[in-house]
Amino acid sequence: MDFRLTGLIAATFTPMRADGSLNLGQTEPVVEHLLERGIRGMYVCGSTGEGPSLSLAERKATAVSYVRAAAGRMPVVVQVGHSSLADARDLAADAQRIGANAISAVAPYYFKPDSIDGLLDCLAQIASAAPELPFYYYHIPAITGVHIDVVEFLRRAPGKVPTLAGVKYTAPTLDELQELIELEDGRYDILHGRDEMLLSGLAVGARGAIGSTYNFAAPLYGKLIEAFDRLDLIEARRLQSQSVAMIRTVLACGGQGGLKTAMNLLGPDCGPVRLPLATPTREQTDHLKQRLESLGMTR
Repeated sequence: MDFRLTGLIAATFTPMRADGSLNLGQTEPVVEHLLERGIRGMYVCGSTGEGPSLSLAERKATAVSYVRAAAGRMPVVVQVGHSSLADARDLAADAQRIGANAISAVAPYYFKPDSIDGLLDCLAQIASAAPELPFYYYHIPAITGVHIDVVEFLRRAPGKVPTLAGVKYTAPTLDELQELIELEDGRYDILHGRDEMLLSGLAVGARGAIGSTYNFAAPLYGKLIEAFDRLDLIEARRLQSQSVAMIRTVLACGGQGGLKTAMNLLGPDCGPVRLPLATPTREQTDHLKQRLESLGMTR
């Protein structure tokens, strides 16, 4: 399918209350915040959105809340991956029903496919449940444990997953990323997925990027892209260095919990993370706020 995402795409948080229940009344403020900061699309119920920790009903409710809040002003990609292919198909069909612009899926991550063809068989079942929507494979081997040759995956994919539009590539292997981008004269939409390596991704040809910190630091990355486009690599490197320092600070506050807390400090309040993730303490939050301010990050 001829579908492309460009610019910064926010991997959105799922707003929650203190007790861990969904707080989808916050979805609209989140969307407005992202639009005001130049975000070009949203990736819903992925790792940042704690999709694997949500029930099917919660994932559907979260997806429709973002689609409605976006109201056609930017594309919404719904991550529907699940270790149960039946549940993944259910989520895919629902995403098509509610008017999402595309779907994406990680590989099954408990019982894992043991070959490229096995992975393609799994993804073909998921994609076929939403035949009108472009499909993106979400490659994140550090989480799923599924390590494949993604170039060979794309070469074999057309006959099995006809709606495949591209890959959300969350891995540090830039040589493979470049090969994917250039494969068959850029046939596939390859979306860079490592915020702390955005400059490197741009250097090998990425034109779209999905990330967590774009939710609360989009102006920083927007300036980085502008510097790269005008070939001011000294400024682009300075901005990427600022990003690296910011990400290191946020992750030191508690990984995923630190990311969501940074969003709460710099954007609309999305609440805590859900167990088994840990929400930072008040002391950790206060320290994070001070460190972000020292790095020039303010609301």
